Amino acid sequence: MTSLLPQQDDFADIRAELNAAGVMCRFPQVRHGRAGKLVHLYRVVREFRPDFIIAHATLAALYVRLLPVHTPIAWVMHSGVNDFENGALKRAERLLSRRASAIIGVSQQNLDDYMREIGRHPSMVVIPNGVDASQFAAPDATPAHDSAVPPKQIVQLGRYIEAKSQLHTVRAFERVLQVEPEARLLLCGVVEELDYHRAVVSLVRELGLESKVTVCGPRSDVAAVLRSSRVFAMPSRFEAQSIGFLEALASGIPVVANRIPSFGFASSLPGVSLVDTTDVEAYGHALANALNTPRAHRQLAGYTLHDTADRYMSIVRKFAEPLRMSA
Repeated sequence: MTSLLPQQDDFADIRAELNAAGVMCRFPQVRHGRAGKLVHLYRVVREFRPDFIIAHATLAALYVRLLPVHTPIAWVMHSGVNDFENGALKRAERLLSRRASAIIGVSQQNLDDYMREIGRHPSMVVIPNGVDASQFAAPDATPAHDSAVPPKQIVQLGRYIEAKSQLHTVRAFERVLQVEPEARLLLCGVVEELDYHRAVVSLVRELGLESKVTVCGPRSDVAAVLRSSRVFAMPSRFEAQSIGFLEALASGIPVVANRIPSFGFASSLPGVSLVDTTDVEAYGHALANALNTPRAHRQLAGYTLHDTADRYMSIVRKFAEPLRMSA
């Protein structure tokens, strides 16, 4: 596994898990310019000589297809927005499109954007993200409550960026306290946009909620946080196909999320409420109701890690094995 940028500090725990599972990580030590990124990728490919390359995200897929290699490449599109609104990216993709053996979208919207902006590719497929359902599954018995965790805790997990809408959650939570004064709000995530994080902290202070709201960084114990919380909030303005949303569904926790297309598949699942989270009154009302909603057992057929891995392996076999046989 490699990347275009150096490892961030909050990735250390995940890297340790990858290493323990036998996954070798080769990340650059410094931030490179465009030429340096190409050199780094080329060295990694030459070192490992992979049979197949899976490139996640737009820039990674562009860079790797510029390399002078014949290895089959699959590009995984998982952006929640249309990256081709950027004219330079659109022109580059039109030039490099056929260097990809396959175009994979984590949602149909990704492929719809591609066909509209670039055109049809010979091999296009939707492979949704998957989660380890066993890690997040609700236990058969009600878990013993952790005395250190407030009994009516609402949690939002996600990067601090405007698209994740933590500000909406804080405003809605003020309404929740009017009917559930014992409620507490926990916000966790990577601080990606410093100004937005400051705005969240400032709003908590402005509303006088410092004793009720905890604003913290990323957590590596997501499953435990979901088990100990009463409601999961996800007011994202847009998502391609959110792993965090799937983890919450697998855990059985009541979910209140924005009414956006990528969450629509869960609308009929028990304990899931999709509302317009820009409407503070409606959002707050849904959160308050969810605090008194029991946990649910949800079937996530098609969205497990095994499901996702099987689909990726079918792509690898399709394009890598014929090259082995002809070698």
